[in-house]
Amino acid sequence: MPWRWVGERGLRLATGGMTLARYQQLVSLNLVELEDIIPVDGSILLILRPGASLPDALWVALALSVSDSGCVFGRRHDIPVIYDGADLPMLAVQAGLAEGDFIARHAAADYVVAFLGFQPGFPYLRGLPEALHAPRRASPRTRVPAGSVAIGGPYTGIYPAEGPGGWQLIGHTQTRLFDPQREPPTLLLPGDRVRFVAA
Repeated sequence: MPWRWVGERGLRLATGGMTLARYQQLVSLNLVELEDIIPVDGSILLILRPGASLPDALWVALALSVSDSGCVFGRRHDIPVIYDGADLPMLAVQAGLAEGDFIARHAAADYVVAFLGFQPGFPYLRGLPEALHAPRRASPRTRVPAGSVAIGGPYTGIYPAEGPGGWQLIGHTQTRLFDPQREPPTLLLPGDRVRFVAA
């Protein structure tokens, strides 16, 4: 498996399409030498604790093959959404669908949290039907409201906090995705399953 050091304590592993399966494997090892395991698109970043060395058990695990078939291992979340996003009418036209059909397809899909990024708790959700894929906006918005449900390329996601953003807005939810007083602070974690419920 290709890997390289990132700084003094980071090890980046190239995982291709097996990121969640490899993430699940590494989390299950519960290696005390690792401070964090961070999946992203096509790779995983391992952060060593200060002064720790790479354990032999890590190399043994990485020598094993993993299967993507068992990578859905987290909790199930049903998230209510009001489909009123500013970009929804345009996206429906581009997809050749009535707005109601676009909404129905988005809500009918089963999603998996592939990884978190961009903002604390921002989930990149895999499982968006191909007909609904849409590129990011050519010009990002300077303000996207918290709770906005959006589409960016092959992913759908939810903005946990207000801020700038370049994804296409299709709706919003009142579900709070990030709360620093909660443990863990992020509602959705890699491997969790998500269904959107049209409100």
